[in-house]
Amino acid sequence: MTETTPAPDAHDHRRQVLYWRLLARLFDPEERASLEAASLAVVEDIGLPAALLDPQVSIDSIVQRHPDLAAELDGLMTPDGAHPQDDSAETDVRMDPQDATGADRAPTGPQDPTVDADPRDRAAEVRRAALVSKVLLNVFATGSGAVSAGQLARWQSDAGWLERALGCAPGDLRGGRTGAPGGVAPTGTGLGGATPDLSRLIPQIGPELGALEADLVKRMRLREVLADPQLAARLTPSMSLIEQLLRDKNNLSGVALANAKALIRRFVDEVAQVLRTQVEKTSVGAIDRSVPPKRVFRNLDLDRTIWKNLTNYSPEEERLYVDRLYYRHTARKTTPQRLIVVVDQSGSMVDSMVNCTILASIFAGLPRVDVHLIAYDTQALDLTPWVHDPFETLLRTNLGGGTDGTVAMALAQPKIAEPRNTVVVWISDFYEWQSQPLFDSMAALHRSGTRFIPVGSVTSSGRGSVNPWFRERFKDLGTPVLSGHIRKLVHELKTFLAS
Repeated sequence: MTETTPAPDAHDHRRQVLYWRLLARLFDPEERASLEAASLAVVEDIGLPAALLDPQVSIDSIVQRHPDLAAELDGLMTPDGAHPQDDSAETDVRMDPQDATGADRAPTGPQDPTVDADPRDRAAEVRRAALVSKVLLNVFATGSGAVSAGQLARWQSDAGWLERALGCAPGDLRGGRTGAPGGVAPTGTGLGGATPDLSRLIPQIGPELGALEADLVKRMRLREVLADPQLAARLTPSMSLIEQLLRDKNNLSGVALANAKALIRRFVDEVAQVLRTQVEKTSVGAIDRSVPPKRVFRNLDLDRTIWKNLTNYSPEEERLYVDRLYYRHTARKTTPQRLIVVVDQSGSMVDSMVNCTILASIFAGLPRVDVHLIAYDTQALDLTPWVHDPFETLLRTNLGGGTDGTVAMALAQPKIAEPRNTVVVWISDFYEWQSQPLFDSMAALHRSGTRFIPVGSVTSSGRGSVNPWFRERFKDLGTPVLSGHIRKLVHELKTFLAS
């Protein structure tokens, strides 16, 4: 008996039409009439708006007209979103890194034609394919030529919807601000659960989104936009935009300069709010038990008081008589800690420069913490007088140029009066002109008792690279390079200050 190949399902044909159209539009802006007509028929037949096929229409606009789509877009491309009709399924569903759309694949192996063992809702898959295509096309088909402020704001909003579709908060993957883009957010910022491990889903999508945003900013006539208050108000602060503003700030004046400062201030305040929540629970100094505790109600140690007075319990009266109260020690050692932050302000480190400048200002607001800030490229600049105001600090930086850490070391060494109470955080990619002399001086700091923390990248997304020569030597020294999310540096500094 010969086997007959089962006829392809009509739903499979529809999904293929939508994805072939997506690929065609991504690689060639010219429309393919047959694909466009077929896709329009599919979209209308499944009850979705035809505007999904128009790359000029933002996702915000569609959601405003069809609010029910917001819930479908949230978590659309997460593994759990692959089978929304079966929430109880225990199958481990993962997206192939080569399949950026997360499309479901046909089952493999022999199938019993008499048993309908396919649990997939193929009609729902077609609907999902249409929504995925819209999100991907709006984000990755950026075109060419000049970009207006409105186009940049629309792209940032669409990128935020892609991040929501991947189960993240808008802005998380691009490594900049974590607030929602300048658009509607009718259902919050995503799934409300833990952020998925995106390295297993679509590797390196975060840096790619950041690169797309940076390209759009470069293609925008930024000076003309800043000179128009209405256009400037439409800009959404992001790391790419802030980098461009910091590079060009010396060429701005009047209204354009005022608008640029307002954008930088907005971005600084947003990032500071996020970092402050990570630092606010920091306790400075160990408990000093030589100081008697204050006998006030808020310091009462109720558990210890009951435990110590259990011998006074009267079984007949069922009453505990307390003859002594115990209080918690709250006084802390007042030895001041000195935090010296040295930041490479070359063009490749702008993300770290912004984050660490803000972080230094937050730690400077803690009691008994003396914070010093130094920025360098081929020259070093002591920014300590402005460390409490990250906005003013950033305006005094000068991005670009080479890297010579020895000039920064010359400024940092005289600030170390008590090595045991000093931590030096050095943020750089460590591609230096004078590698050996700089490493020797860093090793000397470490041997003197100073806590030395080399940091390769302090970004919101955890991206960055480090000179392998320095990485290996720091590892041998016992001070491995700290690279990754800024939360790692916050944890290291909190541990030092609480010791």
